[in-house]
Amino acid sequence: MLPRSSLFLLISLLPVYISLAFYFNLIALPPSAQDTLLSLLKLANSNLRRAQLSSRQLSSSVITDSNMTVKIIPRPSQERGHADHDWLKTFHTFSFASYQDNNHSQFGSLRVINEDRVAPRTGFGTHSHREFEIFSYVVAGQLEHKDSMGNIEILKRGDLQLTSAGTGISHSEKAYGPKQVHFLQIWSLPSVSRLQPKYFTRHFTDAQKRDVWARIVAPVDAEGVLKDSREGEGPAPVQSPLTLYATLLSDGKSLKQTIKGSKGYIHVVQTSGYNTNVATGAAIRVIGAPGVEVELKEGDGAYLHFSKSGELTVENIGDKTAEVLLFDLE
Repeated sequence: MLPRSSLFLLISLLPVYISLAFYFNLIALPPSAQDTLLSLLKLANSNLRRAQLSSRQLSSSVITDSNMTVKIIPRPSQERGHADHDWLKTFHTFSFASYQDNNHSQFGSLRVINEDRVAPRTGFGTHSHREFEIFSYVVAGQLEHKDSMGNIEILKRGDLQLTSAGTGISHSEKAYGPKQVHFLQIWSLPSVSRLQPKYFTRHFTDAQKRDVWARIVAPVDAEGVLKDSREGEGPAPVQSPLTLYATLLSDGKSLKQTIKGSKGYIHVVQTSGYNTNVATGAAIRVIGAPGVEVELKEGDGAYLHFSKSGELTVENIGDKTAEVLLFDLE
């Protein structure tokens, strides 16, 4: 059987063959029939090109064996929810605040990925949460955190702060100092309700993330997790079936990671600057199986579907270091 790409090529060339036949008078039809046929051929060719483009951009799926299906569905940066409040410039991967999209409301236990830029000495005033696991991943600048549990902390690049809101907490998050703070605010749904609120911080240097997958968040019962330590080594403990990895992937490098859950999500951090248009900057290729791959740039993400545990490969195909977050979700 011909590969699908070859089949597309042969079909797309049909209008050329028929046009040549008309030109050399190899086909004799009344003028009205010729005009109708030519119009239909142009329409068919246009639809074929559109179908090819849609197939490449929107999803990729393949059966790798009789028991395994892999699918990657891109989430382009410019299609995320977006708001510019002057003091806050934010992107929403999932429905949040005034941005509501039933196609992007939640994925597994993952409920929020907001990529926020907060102007100096401004931020989110005191507000309350309950029944969410809330973590902040600081990309640049400094973030001041205060909460009703008495925690006061200045977070910087490499810091990860996790609040298990449980029965309820109040907190504020503001840019500290003279520079903007760029951070990702991530929420997940806990597996158990009415938990006692807790607070955790972890720090991961650039060196710890350079060309490796650093496990920065993991379920409370996972190996190597210090679930009762406010600070410490290893991943922050989360009350959700979610593992989060981070890497700073150098140009030309690639990494593999086994996805143990049936779902995953990958996000390329927008490190080159604020951009509301089509993604630019660092570029990666995400490969779920032979023939199942997408290319992503800063701000882009992708939904990952596995019918059973599978291996994901991420390659840096650009000329800049890519900061990438990878979620393994049950």
